[in-house]
Amino acid sequence: MSAVDERTGPPRPPGRAGAEGVRAPDVYVRARVDSRDVDVELEVPGGQVVALLGPNGAGKSTLLAMLSGLLVPDEGRVSVADRVLVDTGNGVRLPAHERGVGVLTQDPMLFPHLSVLGNVAFGPRCAGLSRRRATQAAREWLEALGVADLADRRPAQLSGGQAQRVGLARALAVEPDVLLLDEPLAALDVGVAAQLRPLLRRICGEPGRTALIVTHDLLDVLALADRIAVVEGGRIVEVGETMRVLRSPRSGFAARLAGVNLVRGVAAEGPAVISAEGGGRVVGVGDVTDGGAAVAVFAPSAVSVFADPPTGSPRNVWPAVITEIAPAIAGDGAVHVRALARGVGAVTADVTPSAAAELRLEPGAQVHLAVKAQEVALHPAT
Repeated sequence: MSAVDERTGPPRPPGRAGAEGVRAPDVYVRARVDSRDVDVELEVPGGQVVALLGPNGAGKSTLLAMLSGLLVPDEGRVSVADRVLVDTGNGVRLPAHERGVGVLTQDPMLFPHLSVLGNVAFGPRCAGLSRRRATQAAREWLEALGVADLADRRPAQLSGGQAQRVGLARALAVEPDVLLLDEPLAALDVGVAAQLRPLLRRICGEPGRTALIVTHDLLDVLALADRIAVVEGGRIVEVGETMRVLRSPRSGFAARLAGVNLVRGVAAEGPAVISAEGGGRVVGVGDVTDGGAAVAVFAPSAVSVFADPPTGSPRNVWPAVITEIAPAIAGDGAVHVRALARGVGAVTADVTPSAAAELRLEPGAQVHLAVKAQEVALHPAT
């Protein structure tokens, strides 16, 4: 297998020559799909990589399908730069092969009856290139992704990592301005995924290209994404720069991904208290408006667990019932305790193995959770 230059990244085939002077396209989606209860509006700045996050069935893949042309919304508008791909009000529906959009999923869906070379040349052929030019473009992309020596193999003869590189080559062979990645590394083992992340980052970051990636993996988010958009219940509930969202999440899914606790509520009794949706009270530090929707965010390591109500300085103390215990793992050193706190909801705490043993923590145990106010960050909810 030919090597990819780790210093400069994969060579760019001639089809993208001059892209340095081309502005990457903005992407805009405002669309509704009634049968899936999806109603979204999302703007992606040109040249950025946006990670679409959310639970299974939230609508992430539906959003990509509307961009790629695999799904037509019941109502809406989809555009890339100044090109309108879909406008239901005016009857516009550009075919998938005319959109300039490349797609890669966790299953590269290679045609089993075609060789690797034939699979990669398929897109350029559909776009109108001659057989000779399409084959040339396919060979160049296979070389760029380090799999040129696999050109004559059939998909059944490829490993998972090889097939994903070929799938990426096929997506890129149509020279897309927009690249859509739907959990591209989810089916790969940890080692292969680690090898492909830097390659994906270089590809997504090429001049003139905008990318969206659906993932559930925090490593993918940190390695690839400039921004995050969180989808829950078919709606976009949070958008922001990657580190801002992970440090100060406003949505439950982003909080779980970042490994922090999040409590929703309304700012009350001044700027330092949230009245939680469950009726409890959370005191913290932050800039929230009295009466406005707000969230409280705090780390599991900030939560102390007691058998009896604690004495001392904690301003947040909640009776709770243990719901789950996750034992300490190598390199971690903490027992992860999940509990249902009265009036507040689900809370995760990290405790030492000795503390867990001393408190005899187990599902169903009655405890008290305590968090110091200065450990709780309060933010306006989006």
